[in-house]
Amino acid sequence: MHADAQTNHVPGFVASDRFFELPLDYANPDRTIQVYAREVVAPDKAGKRLPYLVFFQGGPGFGSPRPPLGWISRALQEFRVLLLDQRGTARSTPVTAQTLAGLADAEQAEYLAHFRADNIVRDAEAIRRQLIGDAPWSILGQSYGGWCALNYLSFAPEGLEEVFITGGVPPLARSADEIYRATYPRVIAKNRQYYQRYPGDIERVRDIVRHLEQHEVIMPSGGRLSADRFRQLGMSFGMSDGFEAIHYLVEEAFVTTVRGARVMNHNFLVHLEQAQAFDTNPIYTLLHEPIYSSGPATRWSAERIRAEFPQFAADADGPVLFTGEMVYPWMLDVYAQLVPLKGAAGLLAAKNDWPPMFDPARLARNRVPIAAAVYFDDMYVHREFSEETARAVPNLKTWITNEYEHNGLRADGARILERLMGMARGSI
Repeated sequence: MHADAQTNHVPGFVASDRFFELPLDYANPDRTIQVYAREVVAPDKAGKRLPYLVFFQGGPGFGSPRPPLGWISRALQEFRVLLLDQRGTARSTPVTAQTLAGLADAEQAEYLAHFRADNIVRDAEAIRRQLIGDAPWSILGQSYGGWCALNYLSFAPEGLEEVFITGGVPPLARSADEIYRATYPRVIAKNRQYYQRYPGDIERVRDIVRHLEQHEVIMPSGGRLSADRFRQLGMSFGMSDGFEAIHYLVEEAFVTTVRGARVMNHNFLVHLEQAQAFDTNPIYTLLHEPIYSSGPATRWSAERIRAEFPQFAADADGPVLFTGEMVYPWMLDVYAQLVPLKGAAGLLAAKNDWPPMFDPARLARNRVPIAAAVYFDDMYVHREFSEETARAVPNLKTWITNEYEHNGLRADGARILERLMGMARGSI
């Protein structure tokens, strides 16, 4: 038993800590990291033998959500749920500027290269064998969790009983450049919808950007608020509550002092900082583009492709456009906890020997039941590419819906999981 392991009985579930010592590099297993998972079970089933459902969180670079969760009530009717903190996140030997301090840039990059979906899946397989031996289990992947699911199906399908995916059926053979060429227009469309809903924000946002271009604004925990950093708030536009979250934030951007000076509101800066997880979850920035690569260097794809869309230029006509989930090299200059990782980020962007993320030939022979919710207007995962993958992978059933945005699992998870379970098992 790990020294920090606890079991907690709370209304509706019993949660137990699970810690696993696993190789950093499965090809050279001497060096290990700790991987954490929270096992959750219904109180009346705590002593029973149940199948497992493993949850793969979106990201990359985010720990598993903490219960209670909307969808988990349905899952607990028949599963023990394993909420996996993917390597490098939350309680799993976290990757931060603090934990990587003292390593040279090349050492940081070499270390970080082991934190993509391929090794997340290797961790899951090692955990499966420790917990249930050769028996397969079920998995649920949200967003980037779908990348993990297709990687799992590519390289260890024998470990899987059934697969559920929400908002995350990945393209199998599309480059990062192709993906951004497809997703930038979706971000433009979301900006249009935002300003149609809140036309008064056209001038508010322009005013904020103008101020940031003319003044140096330091964030409460360090780093600098540039106009481009502010525009990254558009990452929320793909969520059902994203427009409101940004509108209510920009409403409070400025305050006037008792002496009549108009200044940027400290509370606005605090809330903006809380809305952006780049400082606290650096894997997202460092490895976001490499999740799209099975070999070639991504070379800051989003930055290069943005130049093909002049609507995002600082001096473009019309409303100021927010950007989406894209990452950019300038982020390593303005986010305080990314600055020490700038050299490693450049090396990762130039890395041209990434292992394959998927095996299309093996996926073409898939026999594991897969059910996926594909969101029609998803800003983050290009629907047409998801449909392309679904046509290439046997036994992958899709539910294409415009009832939900990308956060459907969080918004109405019990209903979505119920439907996906029925699809995978042939009752729907």
